[in-house]
Amino acid sequence: MQFAQFATKTLSATLIALAMSAAHAQVRTERNISLELASQIAAAGVAACAEKGYAVAVTVVDRAGTVKAVQRADAAGPHTLASSQQKAYTSASAKASTLMMMENAQKNAGAANLVYLPGFLLLGGGLPVKAGNDVIGGIGIGGAPGGHLDDQCAQAALEKVKEQLK
Repeated sequence: MQFAQFATKTLSATLIALAMSAAHAQVRTERNISLELASQIAAAGVAACAEKGYAVAVTVVDRAGTVKAVQRADAAGPHTLASSQQKAYTSASAKASTLMMMENAQKNAGAANLVYLPGFLLLGGGLPVKAGNDVIGGIGIGGAPGGHLDDQCAQAALEKVKEQLK
């Protein structure tokens, strides 16, 4: 009889614990970038670099790193597509500037291992797209003669849409 009482109490405690955890489970609401905004950012990135004479590709990804919009200048090399996509993915995933990540990796042996993550590219030109404090995507630009210049164009693109990101 003691075993039956123990089993009943254990089962009751388990059911209560499950009910309590179910009561605390919530559906998450996450902000994400729209196609319209991603397209505006991509166009602004191409335009910002074109003003400086750089033919680039710009990729904008959503918060999960999935491509939302891509634009490539007429004279941009074919390699610029892959680099812009990887920079956008890296910045959205890490929620950080790829230029900053590159500089940290050069100074910190532990961070240098980030180059081995599939899809990561630690070159300047990738920035997270933030709405308030929420990262809702990433922009990546490839094709200017230096990652620091890609980064400047990405900053200019985000500056163009800053009112929409509040």
